[in-house]
Amino acid sequence: MSDILLKLESVHVNFPARKNWLGRVTEQVHALNGMDLQIRRGETLGIVGESGCGKSTLAQLLIGMLKPSAGACQRTRDAGGMQMVFQDPLSSLDPRLPVWRIITEPVWVQTRSSARERRRLAETLAQQVGIRPEYLDRLPHAFSGGQRQRIAIARALSSSPDIIVLDEPTSALDISVQAQILNLLVKLQQQRNLTYVLISHNVSVVRHMSDRVAVMYLGQIVELGQASQVLGQPRHPYTRLLLDSVPKTGEPLDDSLALRKTELPGNRHLPVGCYFRDRCPLAAQGCEAPQALQPAADGRTVRCWRNLS
Repeated sequence: MSDILLKLESVHVNFPARKNWLGRVTEQVHALNGMDLQIRRGETLGIVGESGCGKSTLAQLLIGMLKPSAGACQRTRDAGGMQMVFQDPLSSLDPRLPVWRIITEPVWVQTRSSARERRRLAETLAQQVGIRPEYLDRLPHAFSGGQRQRIAIARALSSSPDIIVLDEPTSALDISVQAQILNLLVKLQQQRNLTYVLISHNVSVVRHMSDRVAVMYLGQIVELGQASQVLGQPRHPYTRLLLDSVPKTGEPLDDSLALRKTELPGNRHLPVGCYFRDRCPLAAQGCEAPQALQPAADGRTVRCWRNLS
């Protein structure tokens, strides 16, 4: 049985931004620009990066909502189904359906099983995620934010997927509830041998949950490795700046490095050479050439010709 469930090879995803009077695309948005990534069985892969870097596009690609414009997104024979837990649980739950039907909706789509079978499944999953069975006939608006996210997690589990994409699963929740949801996800992963792809702006959440971390910038991975490596001793200048921007209790912000430009470049016309060069405080001769992910001595890969230590 292969440890690799999903593999991305030189994946590009483009969206039409402008068409001429003949309907031909004259300008494109380059959302993903040469993604190489492997997702391994049983791991949690954290995806971090600032808004606009392509994280949500990557999530949609992984679960099959989008197809690559170029490159390949391949599942191995051992890979099962995939599901997704969205950022805002209320907007992702049908407000007209009782909770038991919401939880079992993926099963009904796939198997058209009977209502009695789906009701039993909903009761089992509700117990596993901490929802009382007598609440299953209620509508989503009757639940708190944390309870709604538990319902969304139960729905993702109903079709017994191997991979679950978690798109900012705790960002809309209170701090105390966030911890409960994260602990629930860890418990379910251990019980079911689940594989998670965790997309988050919250570095603390990624540090707590992830085995490996991929740092994205303008549709590319700029650093990929074990969470302790990437978040503890970052090697790419962008990763360093991203982590230095996180406030630390009792410590002043580290301003020894600063972005030369604060805005993420537009992705209609991609930069030449290193995509981070115009913002990088360490840019030098050699950065004008296109950069590829290069292996470092500690096993991580870094998209920087200097492979900083």
